[in-house]
Amino acid sequence: MMDSQLYDKVESLQNMLVAFSTDGQADDEEYKRIRRELISDTTINSKLPQFLNTNRDLKQFWQYIKRQYSTYQQRREFLWTTFAPILKYIEESNESPGDAIVTQTIVDFNAEYVSKEWQKALQRRFDDPEAAITSSRSLIESICKHILDEQAVSYDEKADLPKLYKSAAELLNLSPSQHTEPIFKQILGGCQTVVEGLGSMRNKLSDSHGNGITQPKPASRHAKLAVNLAGSMASFLIQTYAEKKKKQISL
Repeated sequence: MMDSQLYDKVESLQNMLVAFSTDGQADDEEYKRIRRELISDTTINSKLPQFLNTNRDLKQFWQYIKRQYSTYQQRREFLWTTFAPILKYIEESNESPGDAIVTQTIVDFNAEYVSKEWQKALQRRFDDPEAAITSSRSLIESICKHILDEQAVSYDEKADLPKLYKSAAELLNLSPSQHTEPIFKQILGGCQTVVEGLGSMRNKLSDSHGNGITQPKPASRHAKLAVNLAGSMASFLIQTYAEKKKKQISL
């Protein structure tokens, strides 16, 4: 869910500056407090309006804004436009509910390059949808290869994602053909379809190939879908593999 406290803090600062710039009242100490808190927040400080870095109190801000814009309407429009990107970012870029669970599962997997792909996917899903889709596909590919390598199962280095997943799924008894119960066949078939979809999405919508004039561009919602699906499949594969290793140790 959205970090409503952070959103309210940024919006409060915006409204304070709009009021102050148009002959309204504003508390200088409150301005300095909110400014200081936002600048020290490493998750958003790079996205704050640049003038906050140099205008440490309202007197300095007044000197800045009155030189830039002479009318109240110009000042309002400037501040609304300047704060709009960061407010939109806060609305869209907060973690999905399952992010922390997937992250911990991947950390426990203890494969640094897998963790890096997951972090890339998380970081890119809002600002760079094409790269996020590529990272989502690479995440599943890396996990499949890691599992196959540890179990000494050979595979073609040039194999596409569906083929790698098929090999890993058969090793983990996750192939639909390995089950007779209809509900398991349906669920595992759905997992296979998800992985195939991630591979196709990566080929069609990611940054892995050169694009032509008519190449479709993914939106952030497509990237979020890809990342969420990849995260769920990553957790499922890792947890299933962990169970397999436990059984191997007990034998």
